[in-house]
Amino acid sequence: MILCGGAGERLWPASRADRPKPFLRLTGDRSLFQAAALRASPLGPLVVVGGAAHADLIADQLAEISVAATVLLEPVGRNTAAAVAAAAGWVAARAPGAVAAILAADHHIPDAEAFGSAVRETLAAAEGGAIVTIGLRPTSASEALGYIRPGEGAGPVKPIRAFEEKPTAEVALGLIAAGALWNSGTFVARVATLSGELQRWAPDVTNAVAAALAEAVQRDDAIWLGPAFALAPKIAFDRAVMERTDRGAVLPADFVWSDLGAWDAVMATGAPDEAGNVLQGAATAPGSSQVLVRAAPGMRVAVVGATRLTVVAERDAVLVADLDHAQAVRDPGAAGGRFTTLDQAAEELDAWLRTAALPLWGTVGTDDSTGGFREGLTLMGQPFDPRRRARVQARQAFVFASAAADGLPGPWAAIARRGFDWFAAHAGRPDHLFATTLDIMGARTAPEPHLYEHAFVLLALAALARGRDAAAVLAALDAFRHPQGGYREAGENPFQANAHMHLLEAAIAWERADGGAVWSALADELTELALTRFIDPASGALNEFFDADWRPLTGDGGLIEPGHQFEWAWLLAQRPTARRMGAARRLFEVGRRGVDRGLGVVVNALHPDLAIRDPAARLWPQTEHLKAALVLGDEAAALEAANAVAMFLDTPVRGVWRERMAAHGGFIDQPAPATSLYHLYLAIRELTRFAGEPC
Repeated sequence: MILCGGAGERLWPASRADRPKPFLRLTGDRSLFQAAALRASPLGPLVVVGGAAHADLIADQLAEISVAATVLLEPVGRNTAAAVAAAAGWVAARAPGAVAAILAADHHIPDAEAFGSAVRETLAAAEGGAIVTIGLRPTSASEALGYIRPGEGAGPVKPIRAFEEKPTAEVALGLIAAGALWNSGTFVARVATLSGELQRWAPDVTNAVAAALAEAVQRDDAIWLGPAFALAPKIAFDRAVMERTDRGAVLPADFVWSDLGAWDAVMATGAPDEAGNVLQGAATAPGSSQVLVRAAPGMRVAVVGATRLTVVAERDAVLVADLDHAQAVRDPGAAGGRFTTLDQAAEELDAWLRTAALPLWGTVGTDDSTGGFREGLTLMGQPFDPRRRARVQARQAFVFASAAADGLPGPWAAIARRGFDWFAAHAGRPDHLFATTLDIMGARTAPEPHLYEHAFVLLALAALARGRDAAAVLAALDAFRHPQGGYREAGENPFQANAHMHLLEAAIAWERADGGAVWSALADELTELALTRFIDPASGALNEFFDADWRPLTGDGGLIEPGHQFEWAWLLAQRPTARRMGAARRLFEVGRRGVDRGLGVVVNALHPDLAIRDPAARLWPQTEHLKAALVLGDEAAALEAANAVAMFLDTPVRGVWRERMAAHGGFIDQPAPATSLYHLYLAIRELTRFAGEPC
């Protein structure tokens, strides 16, 4: 079983989300994945577990080396416990007595024969019910690797006494002196043992994976696991099972092994010249010593008179780093690189939300005399309050009611109730709909209702748990019904996707609140409308504006907004099926076409051919990029998006934000609109939950 995951963030810029570390040719003419497949194929039939986004890479690279394998494709990444559970479950259903060797696709093991011999040496213990790890005798006190302390026992396979994860160099030296081994990440066990221990120690993983296997479909010579896979907790097999089980064992081995975790490790595997330089591609290093220079095809690189340096040149990005700091490389080119990990991003953004944004908008951002929510705040945190729009009142009520429901400390429930009640008293109409705009005293300046505003009214009512009011509003929205399906919007552009998107969001919120079958039916209807009318089947892109038959407009009306691609992807993934997840992934890929690679931000708009139409950027598409990347398991894109969000939050007063970035950089000086707090709240809470999952 080859686990074909891993982002390889420390191997940026060669390793990217669309072509991660396993598929790179780092040590020769074959990729690490191809080398793993060739190394494993003599041991028995192969099962490869990889991401759906890399289906073509896996198929092409296997075909290139003429190796056959059963390929299981994950709809989202859920770390190695779920991957092992899927492979073990697949094999157990067909060969329940089989023994499996589990190996990573991205490790460097040049001696395939020695590896095979070590695996065979574990078989007796594995047949007896052990889960055997191959441990390598260390050649250095690495701080980047995990260690295993073996216990006493007869025979070559020893019981595991303890795991030590990435110790300091000083601690590593002590561990090595005491006989500790590097954890190679290779396991050998009966599939029945693997499935049994996973069920014992990680039942949430096995239950989700079992459902995903039951939903799996065969397509394009691969097995596409069902959407239930996304429900599996994100946790490593080591953490889920090996650190808990009493069946763990280790075989000490001596073959050459490296996880190639950073560029210094890649250099150590190369063939150095007389000056100790390792040169890959069209690279030269006159007068240099101990440098790694890697030139991508089409690039020429010369490094003159340098010592202990890494230079990696791709067509669109270049890394220059001190070799002694190779472990610190994690895509520093993404959005300024303020955050280097998602955990760091979650901690800082969550603190910003709790200690700055919610308190500021809950005080200065509300009108003391009425409780109504202000339209915005200046960058110095002062009121900007020209009117009272329904969308602002509803969104802010949703945010504060959600903060209360999420258990965030503060008077958020009272703020939500007071603000929404003021709005309802002044904007409410006898037909259970609401005026679109009020002045700051509550007089109606735009009394007609709009569908878009009511989507957020329904969302706020869900957070406030006001089911009777929501049912009345939903019934009143029949006035907007369109004979061709969906709803018409009032005013210009009556046929548009955007209002439907937020109506779907409200329907999902009520479905989760057990509001009744009517909400599930609405969610199903709007999802089907998106899949059959809004999303172009050829490009996978979601259009914005349509004619009365739901045909996309052309010319100036032919608009693709990257932010909405991400927002729809996130919503479709909230109710996963294979079809919806497939559409969500395609939407995400389209949205990524709108990322300005120099700035790391999502631009405003694309043409129908996906060329850039509006290179300026707003805050809200960055938050939607983050949400979609998280729900689809693309951690590299999520980190890039979190850094983009942070750029917009760099203001003189904490708790407000920059809303607009001019084309190619530079912010426009304007107040922070209240509408964006809704986007920020959802994205930051999603990130906090994601980072809080065990890994």
